[in-house]
Amino acid sequence: MIPAMPASASAARSRQASSVSSLSSVSSAVLRFGRVAAMGTVTALILIAGVWASWGSAQHVLLTKGRERGTVEVTRCADGWCSGPYAPVSAGSQARGRVVLEDSVAVAEGRSYGVVLKPGGDGAVRAGAAGVLFAWVPLGGALLLASVVVAGGLRRVRAAWVMAGAGVALLTAAFFAV
Repeated sequence: MIPAMPASASAARSRQASSVSSLSSVSSAVLRFGRVAAMGTVTALILIAGVWASWGSAQHVLLTKGRERGTVEVTRCADGWCSGPYAPVSAGSQARGRVVLEDSVAVAEGRSYGVVLKPGGDGAVRAGAAGVLFAWVPLGGALLLASVVVAGGLRRVRAAWVMAGAGVALLTAAFFAV
């Protein structure tokens, strides 16, 4: 306190300083909540998109009851698709002259693969452990991407490492299974 300043002025200054600091802490809390809410939403959207992209193929591989199962001997690959004759394994399934698989690093001409047919068409997806892991590859990528958002935006480093580890494990398992 300055000696020439009255005590009431000193009290007014200290009240003003405390109201500014409380306003600063409130705005800081609001900004922190906004950051957590925004980054949490981004993380959730990334993970939902990964599950959505994976579920298109995974549902046929995981929920095989009542679906046609068999083997395909790949005879031709062109324009991103491989095809070949289908030999049924499950009861009620019929042989087909041509079934189409997505051309990827996991499919090669001249090899036979266990498949599950998609209903209402000639499309098929790989069956077994390789098919399950290959179907969930988009989720593995989403886990890796979301881990960066969790570490940087939410500042949850341990959770980010767990997510990244799960994504790497899924992608590595799919690589070796396929």
